[in-house]
Amino acid sequence: MKRAKRGCGLATERQPRGEAEGRERGREIRRQQETGGLGEGEEGGETPRGAEEWVGGPPSLAGLAFGGSGTPCGEKRKAGSPGGTGSRREEREEPREGPGAGKGSPRGLPGMGGAASLSAPRALVLWAALGAAAHIGPAPDPADWWSYKENLQGNFVPGPPFWGLVNAAWSLCAVGKRQSPVDVELKRVLYDPFLPPLRLSTGGEKLRGTLYNTGRHVSFLPAPRPVVNVSGGPLLYSHRLSELRLLFGARDGAGSEHQINHQGFSAEVQLIHFNQELYGNLSAASRGPNGLAILSLFVNVAGSSNPFLSRLLNRDTITRISYKNDAYFLQDLSLELLFPESFGFITYQGSLSTPPCSETVTWILIDRVLNITSLQMHSLRLLSQNPPSQIFQSLSGNGRPLQPLAHRALRGNRDPRHPERRCRGPNYRLHVDGAPHGR
Repeated sequence: MKRAKRGCGLATERQPRGEAEGRERGREIRRQQETGGLGEGEEGGETPRGAEEWVGGPPSLAGLAFGGSGTPCGEKRKAGSPGGTGSRREEREEPREGPGAGKGSPRGLPGMGGAASLSAPRALVLWAALGAAAHIGPAPDPADWWSYKENLQGNFVPGPPFWGLVNAAWSLCAVGKRQSPVDVELKRVLYDPFLPPLRLSTGGEKLRGTLYNTGRHVSFLPAPRPVVNVSGGPLLYSHRLSELRLLFGARDGAGSEHQINHQGFSAEVQLIHFNQELYGNLSAASRGPNGLAILSLFVNVAGSSNPFLSRLLNRDTITRISYKNDAYFLQDLSLELLFPESFGFITYQGSLSTPPCSETVTWILIDRVLNITSLQMHSLRLLSQNPPSQIFQSLSGNGRPLQPLAHRALRGNRDPRHPERRCRGPNYRLHVDGAPHGR
């Protein structure tokens, strides 16, 4: 059943908010980051700027094809550095007097005295504390401790003075065997005829929430109500939407985290969910089995635009989040409009693509591409990673490099032996609430 066309633009109206309500909105954003923010540590970041602002109120590109038919469906410390072993003096030293007295002070920590008897972990903590004390200005935000390093195959390297303290917590980013994103070779996809269609539940209500510039990507954080759930496909449980994340590149055709047959896309939309039947929030779910589910939709630049993305990327909205920590509240969103009319999907077991890289994610890659206009993509590339007081650096190129697929299975709900078949029927539609024909 085709859906009715809807306008892409929506008149907005700013309503003044009191100081108390602004503070309450800031607290809500922090709570969402603590319990629903994904991957950038366990703590919430700064309160987004502008969070007190409120507003009222397809054919895609050639779809990915199984078999290529073109159908619509188808850092280590050096030895001797502080906190390390280093070289020892064999000669005996005379006792010293004063507060710095002690045996065998490390060469790298002159005057520390008794600190020489500390164990290696305690010495590391002490060294990190000294580095933090020597830091001029405010302490760095936890979200700024790491960066992408392509020459390290997507491992995350924390910045000083916290390198030793954070590496242990994020060790999966370097040594994990089920890391994401990956390059999906369609010839490796196994057809699974028992995969049911995807189901979306919104309680019959429109979605509302905060569009947020995190300094790494564009994020939409849904309000606590209505609760948006996804189920079906490879999912054994109902998963609750926690965040919509948009990643994009500096040039067309490159910017998505995942690739299909070594082909990238201009952007990637990731819908991040946690298992609400087994866990109370996203933080707990990211540490347990069957904890997370991420639906991924690819985006390219074309003459038309997906109606849901048009609402997020129209000029009046996108200019409100130009700088890091800027936020803008939206409402009356129909999430089902984000999905194509019909589609297949590919699923595999992977990880978060941001620290701590927990390997508890069921990825579901939608195999039909969405569109946005070149003007909307240009507006995204004008967003800054930094606050307005710092030098502009585009938010583009904000995805993690590809990780090895190794021996993981790729499953799909479309038979690669019959690439001429188009995605038709209820199994290739998004089932919304109790709609009889999918939408």
